[in-house]
Amino acid sequence: MSFDWVMIFRLVAAGFLGGLIGLEREFRAKEAGVRTHFIVALGSALFMIISEFAFDGKQHDAARVAAQVVSGIGFIGAGVIIFQRNVVRGVTTAAGLWVAAAIGLACGDGMYPVAIAASVLTVSCLEMMHFVNLHYSEKVVDMTLVPDKPYDLLSLPEKLKKQRVNVESYSISEGKIHLTLRLRQRDYLNTIKNLMDSLEGFNIEEMN
Repeated sequence: MSFDWVMIFRLVAAGFLGGLIGLEREFRAKEAGVRTHFIVALGSALFMIISEFAFDGKQHDAARVAAQVVSGIGFIGAGVIIFQRNVVRGVTTAAGLWVAAAIGLACGDGMYPVAIAASVLTVSCLEMMHFVNLHYSEKVVDMTLVPDKPYDLLSLPEKLKKQRVNVESYSISEGKIHLTLRLRQRDYLNTIKNLMDSLEGFNIEEMN
């Protein structure tokens, strides 16, 4: 295989492996998907190839280019991190971009086994933790309930206890009750539905 085709294969391998991580992120409807991870891995591989072969006969340092890729990817990663309602989102996706850049560097250097192993481990970790979170973790839900008619709001916490709902906090203001519930992740929607069925005369004004 000619030199040019070897370099092209490295780019293809980088884009493919980075895209695998992006596919998992896109399947979970996260902030960065296949295109972003593909381009990050491909670009990192290209930088590595340029740093190694574009300066023949000149003084160069491939490690310096790799270090710049590592620091530069931080700007892209920071762009997918969102702080909303006192919750930080997108950190895992940002870390996935960081790993995609590293995989791209490995492919650009021809370290295919390392790049493949890193890709498999990353996707396996993401999928495994998604399964664990879905079946065993808890979810914090904030709700605002509004009664259809005048109602003794002070009696509501007692009714919630009878439903065996884990209420972390509640407050009453302007005729509304604000609840913070801790529910099982896998069946929290059914729990909320059963809760609302038992609390006749209440509507959900807001939930997140």
